[in-house]
Amino acid sequence: MGVVIIDGSTVRDFVSNEDQFNKSIHEKFSSLDLNHDGVLSRSELRKAFESLRLLETHFGVDVATAPEELTKLYDSIFEKFDCDKSESIDLEEFRSEMKKIMLAIADGLGSAPIQMALEDDDENLLKQAADLEASKSR
Repeated sequence: MGVVIIDGSTVRDFVSNEDQFNKSIHEKFSSLDLNHDGVLSRSELRKAFESLRLLETHFGVDVATAPEELTKLYDSIFEKFDCDKSESIDLEEFRSEMKKIMLAIADGLGSAPIQMALEDDDENLLKQAADLEASKSR
């Protein structure tokens, strides 16, 4: 686990660096595409979000959530990503929604720097944003 200091501009700079952002998104998409068919299915996206345990914990503490409620939440996430309603998510849909998410995170962070503990995971987009900023100052 590593500690990084980021603010909204760190995330915005990462998103605006098209080469780096697109490369990162492609790598993330490829890692989620478990059957390597070039699209994400409902189950592949759900597995990705389940692994993050965002909906099953509250500030790191497990919470009991009814399975039907989790399914409803994961389905709504899938539908948000599936812009063309094809029942699969292609790379462009994934990139578009991830860009919106990252820019929303940037807006939420604002200009005040914050310290975050992030897993040492090469696929973590916030860590990649911090790494990109750090590489500029070297």
